[in-house]
Amino acid sequence: MEPFVSRFLRASLLWLVVGTLIGAAMAIHPPWAAYRPAHLHSLLLGFVMMMIAGVAYHVIPRFAVATLHSPRLAKAHLVIANLGLTLMVAGFLGRPHGHALAPLCLAIGGVLSLLGAWAFAWNLWRTLNRAIPIPAPIARGRPLANAPH
Repeated sequence: MEPFVSRFLRASLLWLVVGTLIGAAMAIHPPWAAYRPAHLHSLLLGFVMMMIAGVAYHVIPRFAVATLHSPRLAKAHLVIANLGLTLMVAGFLGRPHGHALAPLCLAIGGVLSLLGAWAFAWNLWRTLNRAIPIPAPIARGRPLANAPH
C-alpha cells in the first residue's frame, strides 16, 4: 500500500473521531448545536471523503490495470484537503462566536477543499483513461473461443 493511501485512511479515522466528538458534545449540551456544520463537515468531507479517496487511490489503479496518473498529485490532494477541512471546521467553530477570522477560514478552507476534490477527480479520471480494455467476451463472462481451457 502506498504511504499516501495509508495517510488518507488514517486521516479519515481522525476526522471520524473529531466529528463524533463534536456530535456527542452537541447531544450532551444542546446549545452547542450551533456547531452542527463543523460536525457534518468533519464526518462528510473528513471521514467519508478521506476514506473514499484512500480506498479509491488503492483500488482504481488495480481495477484499471494501470498506474495511478500522478502519485504526486495524490500526495498534494492529501495535504490540500486536510488543510482545507481544518480551516473550514475552525471557521464553523468560530462563526457562532463572531470571531473575525471565521469567514476568512471558511472561504480559504472551502476553496482548498474544492481544489482537493478536483485534484482527486482529475487524477482518477486520467488513471481510468490508461485502463487496459478487457476483450468483450471476457467482459460478459464468457471465455474466448481460442483461450486455453
